[in-house]
Amino acid sequence: MRIYVASSWRNVLQPTVVAALRGAGHIVYDFRDHGFDWKQCATAEQLFDPRRFRDEVLSHPLARAGFAKDMDALKNADATVLVLPCGRSAHLELGYAVGAGQRTVVLLDDPISEPELMHLMCTKLCTSMDEVLDAVQEPIVALPVATLTYGQLVDALVEEHEPLAKAALRYELLRRLERGAL
Repeated sequence: MRIYVASSWRNVLQPTVVAALRGAGHIVYDFRDHGFDWKQCATAEQLFDPRRFRDEVLSHPLARAGFAKDMDALKNADATVLVLPCGRSAHLELGYAVGAGQRTVVLLDDPISEPELMHLMCTKLCTSMDEVLDAVQEPIVALPVATLTYGQLVDALVEEHEPLAKAALRYELLRRLERGAL
């Protein structure tokens, strides 16, 4: 399985998660491997001035290349694992993965640094690396879609999600099916 690990440069657990997933035979993208650093394309002043950040830093070829590499790996992943604690970038990556229909796994930090309600949209919330390994290795069951009613299809699609997220996901999928947007 191709797995995108989303986390923070400051998270000391992130390399251990990458190593464990690779050790289990997965192809794992590690953002640390390409070595992007804001210092390569910006001064401290540019990083804190909103206009200069938007107009100068984000248009720098090294920033564009780093973004393209991360985004390509994210788009091609079968699953995304979020390793907490982390910041805005990793949560944007997780949001993309949820929207793309990937299996999404959150490794909660202990103690939890900041509770997050929206983690309920993820496939699995884990408290240990063993749980993460189980979550990414659970088989995805192929369904005979043509023979299912809308309700049965929706129930099957939401089955692997956390119990509290099932009702909201079921409602949204039914709404989209009714509108023909799915």
